[in-house]
Amino acid sequence: MKIAIVVPGGLHPSGQHEIVPSWLALFEGLARSHDIHAFALKHLEKPQSYSLRDFTVHDLGRPAAPFGLTRRAQERALAGALDTHGPFDLIHGFYADPAGQLAARAGRRLGIPSVVTCDSGEFVALPDIKYGSQRTSRGRRAVTEACALATKVHVSTSFMAALAAAQGVTADVIPLTSVDSSAAMIASPRAGLDSETFRLLQVASLSRVKNQRLLIDALPIVRAKVNAHVDLIGEDTLNGELQKHAAKTGVGDHVTFHGFLPHPGVLEVLARSDLYVQTSLHEAAGVSVLEAAAAGVPAIGTLAGYVADWSPTKALGISDATPESLAGGVLALHGNADRRRSIAALARALSLAHDVSWSAGQFDRLYRTLRA
Repeated sequence: MKIAIVVPGGLHPSGQHEIVPSWLALFEGLARSHDIHAFALKHLEKPQSYSLRDFTVHDLGRPAAPFGLTRRAQERALAGALDTHGPFDLIHGFYADPAGQLAARAGRRLGIPSVVTCDSGEFVALPDIKYGSQRTSRGRRAVTEACALATKVHVSTSFMAALAAAQGVTADVIPLTSVDSSAAMIASPRAGLDSETFRLLQVASLSRVKNQRLLIDALPIVRAKVNAHVDLIGEDTLNGELQKHAAKTGVGDHVTFHGFLPHPGVLEVLARSDLYVQTSLHEAAGVSVLEAAAAGVPAIGTLAGYVADWSPTKALGISDATPESLAGGVLALHGNADRRRSIAALARALSLAHDVSWSAGQFDRLYRTLRA
């Protein structure tokens, strides 16, 4: 089939920077059986098409005046590109607002099935940090329209499916992952669980919703009993705020801010980590939790995304997002190496069994069913 995929960005020509690894891996997997054309709404400055791995990307650029980056301008640009590079058998939008909404509209216009993936804050409202589509009337309308027009709504976790159901939306659950169980770069289960320094890791953009401040606040409590160190990998969207907070809290020397690292660099840090820590106020899924599992690193964190799905056997969820609860969970796992190994083994088996090839196969079946 010839499939159109609509994304807000995340498919930079470099294939290394400004990408969403799970999208890149999935689209490459799908390209083995289908003709995949990904349309990026507003990534690069000027429209252009290029090959990325085995699929084609059509970046629509940033629409010029008088329409600027309005939804109407994006929809016009997408419609023109779809007509130019089509016809297509199916269209799939990632994130309901705006890619999913525009993909579902296009599907109706073209008379083809549409899939909308809700893998962000579509069904939540966190006004304190100005996050979540349900926080504004415009966001609610976009999500409602995307889900109503779509032939099928997809989410990556049962946790997200429950949030969708609370909004009256029925969704299929298929995990999105960048894990390739056949790749040599997958690390073996962590060997150094009893090293002198207990290393805690998180891989996520430094942001309000990822809430790394919680881990920094928990670290002094942990360090009162254990020699612990935190590694934070991810682009800093808070302009040094967390670095200053770590210094003020007295743990600045025990937190390493790596910034963005290419995937091989992430795997190197994973290989020397004892525990993956999720602190998100909301997480639709959490691909980094899957990658940690594949590397044999057990996870602890807030009850969202994969941690919520897997707790208590394949991850340890904490009931409330407080430094005391998080520190208590970290210390409990530090003191129970057998539990850490059990969690790591069960999560790793699940992660490798549901790798990118498996996910691509699930989407292939979904697409064929909808097309039929």
